[in-house]
Amino acid sequence: MNALQQYELMEVEDIQSLDTTEHRFEITDLDSLNWAFRKLSALKSKEKEIKQLANVERDRINQWEKGELSTIENSTSFFESLIQQYHAKKLAEDPKAKTISTPYGKSKTRKSKEAPEKENEEQLLDYVLQNEMVDYIKNSVKWSDLKKTLKIVEISGEKVVVDENGQLVKGVTVKPESISYSVEV
Repeated sequence: MNALQQYELMEVEDIQSLDTTEHRFEITDLDSLNWAFRKLSALKSKEKEIKQLANVERDRINQWEKGELSTIENSTSFFESLIQQYHAKKLAEDPKAKTISTPYGKSKTRKSKEAPEKENEEQLLDYVLQNEMVDYIKNSVKWSDLKKTLKIVEISGEKVVVDENGQLVKGVTVKPESISYSVEV
């Protein structure tokens, strides 16, 4: 904002302080219209200046926040990893130790069974169509319904997914059994 615009803003404050029904400013000719535009231009310039300053400060604050939070996130990951390692060791010693509780938090495990996992939608759809399994088709495979009919078997040392008839199902792999950990504070 330049010096002329600052001067225009001082006049705006003066006009607004005198704003009564008797002495209210009116635009009556081209000069008064020009005067109002100068005031409006100065106000818009001041508004832009304020917004630019606010954006610079927001960026600075966001950068500060990222820096502060990154160290906290790193420390959080470190401690959660230590807790997970400890819990895994305790779980190996005692498979029933699914939850370890202290006054300040809990470490919980959740075991998921091995299950068929959809790997390739197109191959699976082709398989279902070729075997006329129309009950499992909408615009795509009704995965949750089909999944219930599939079985995991071991053939030549490799786990594979077969249907009710023992046929190998293309487009499906075996998701290995896993244990997930969660930490509550």
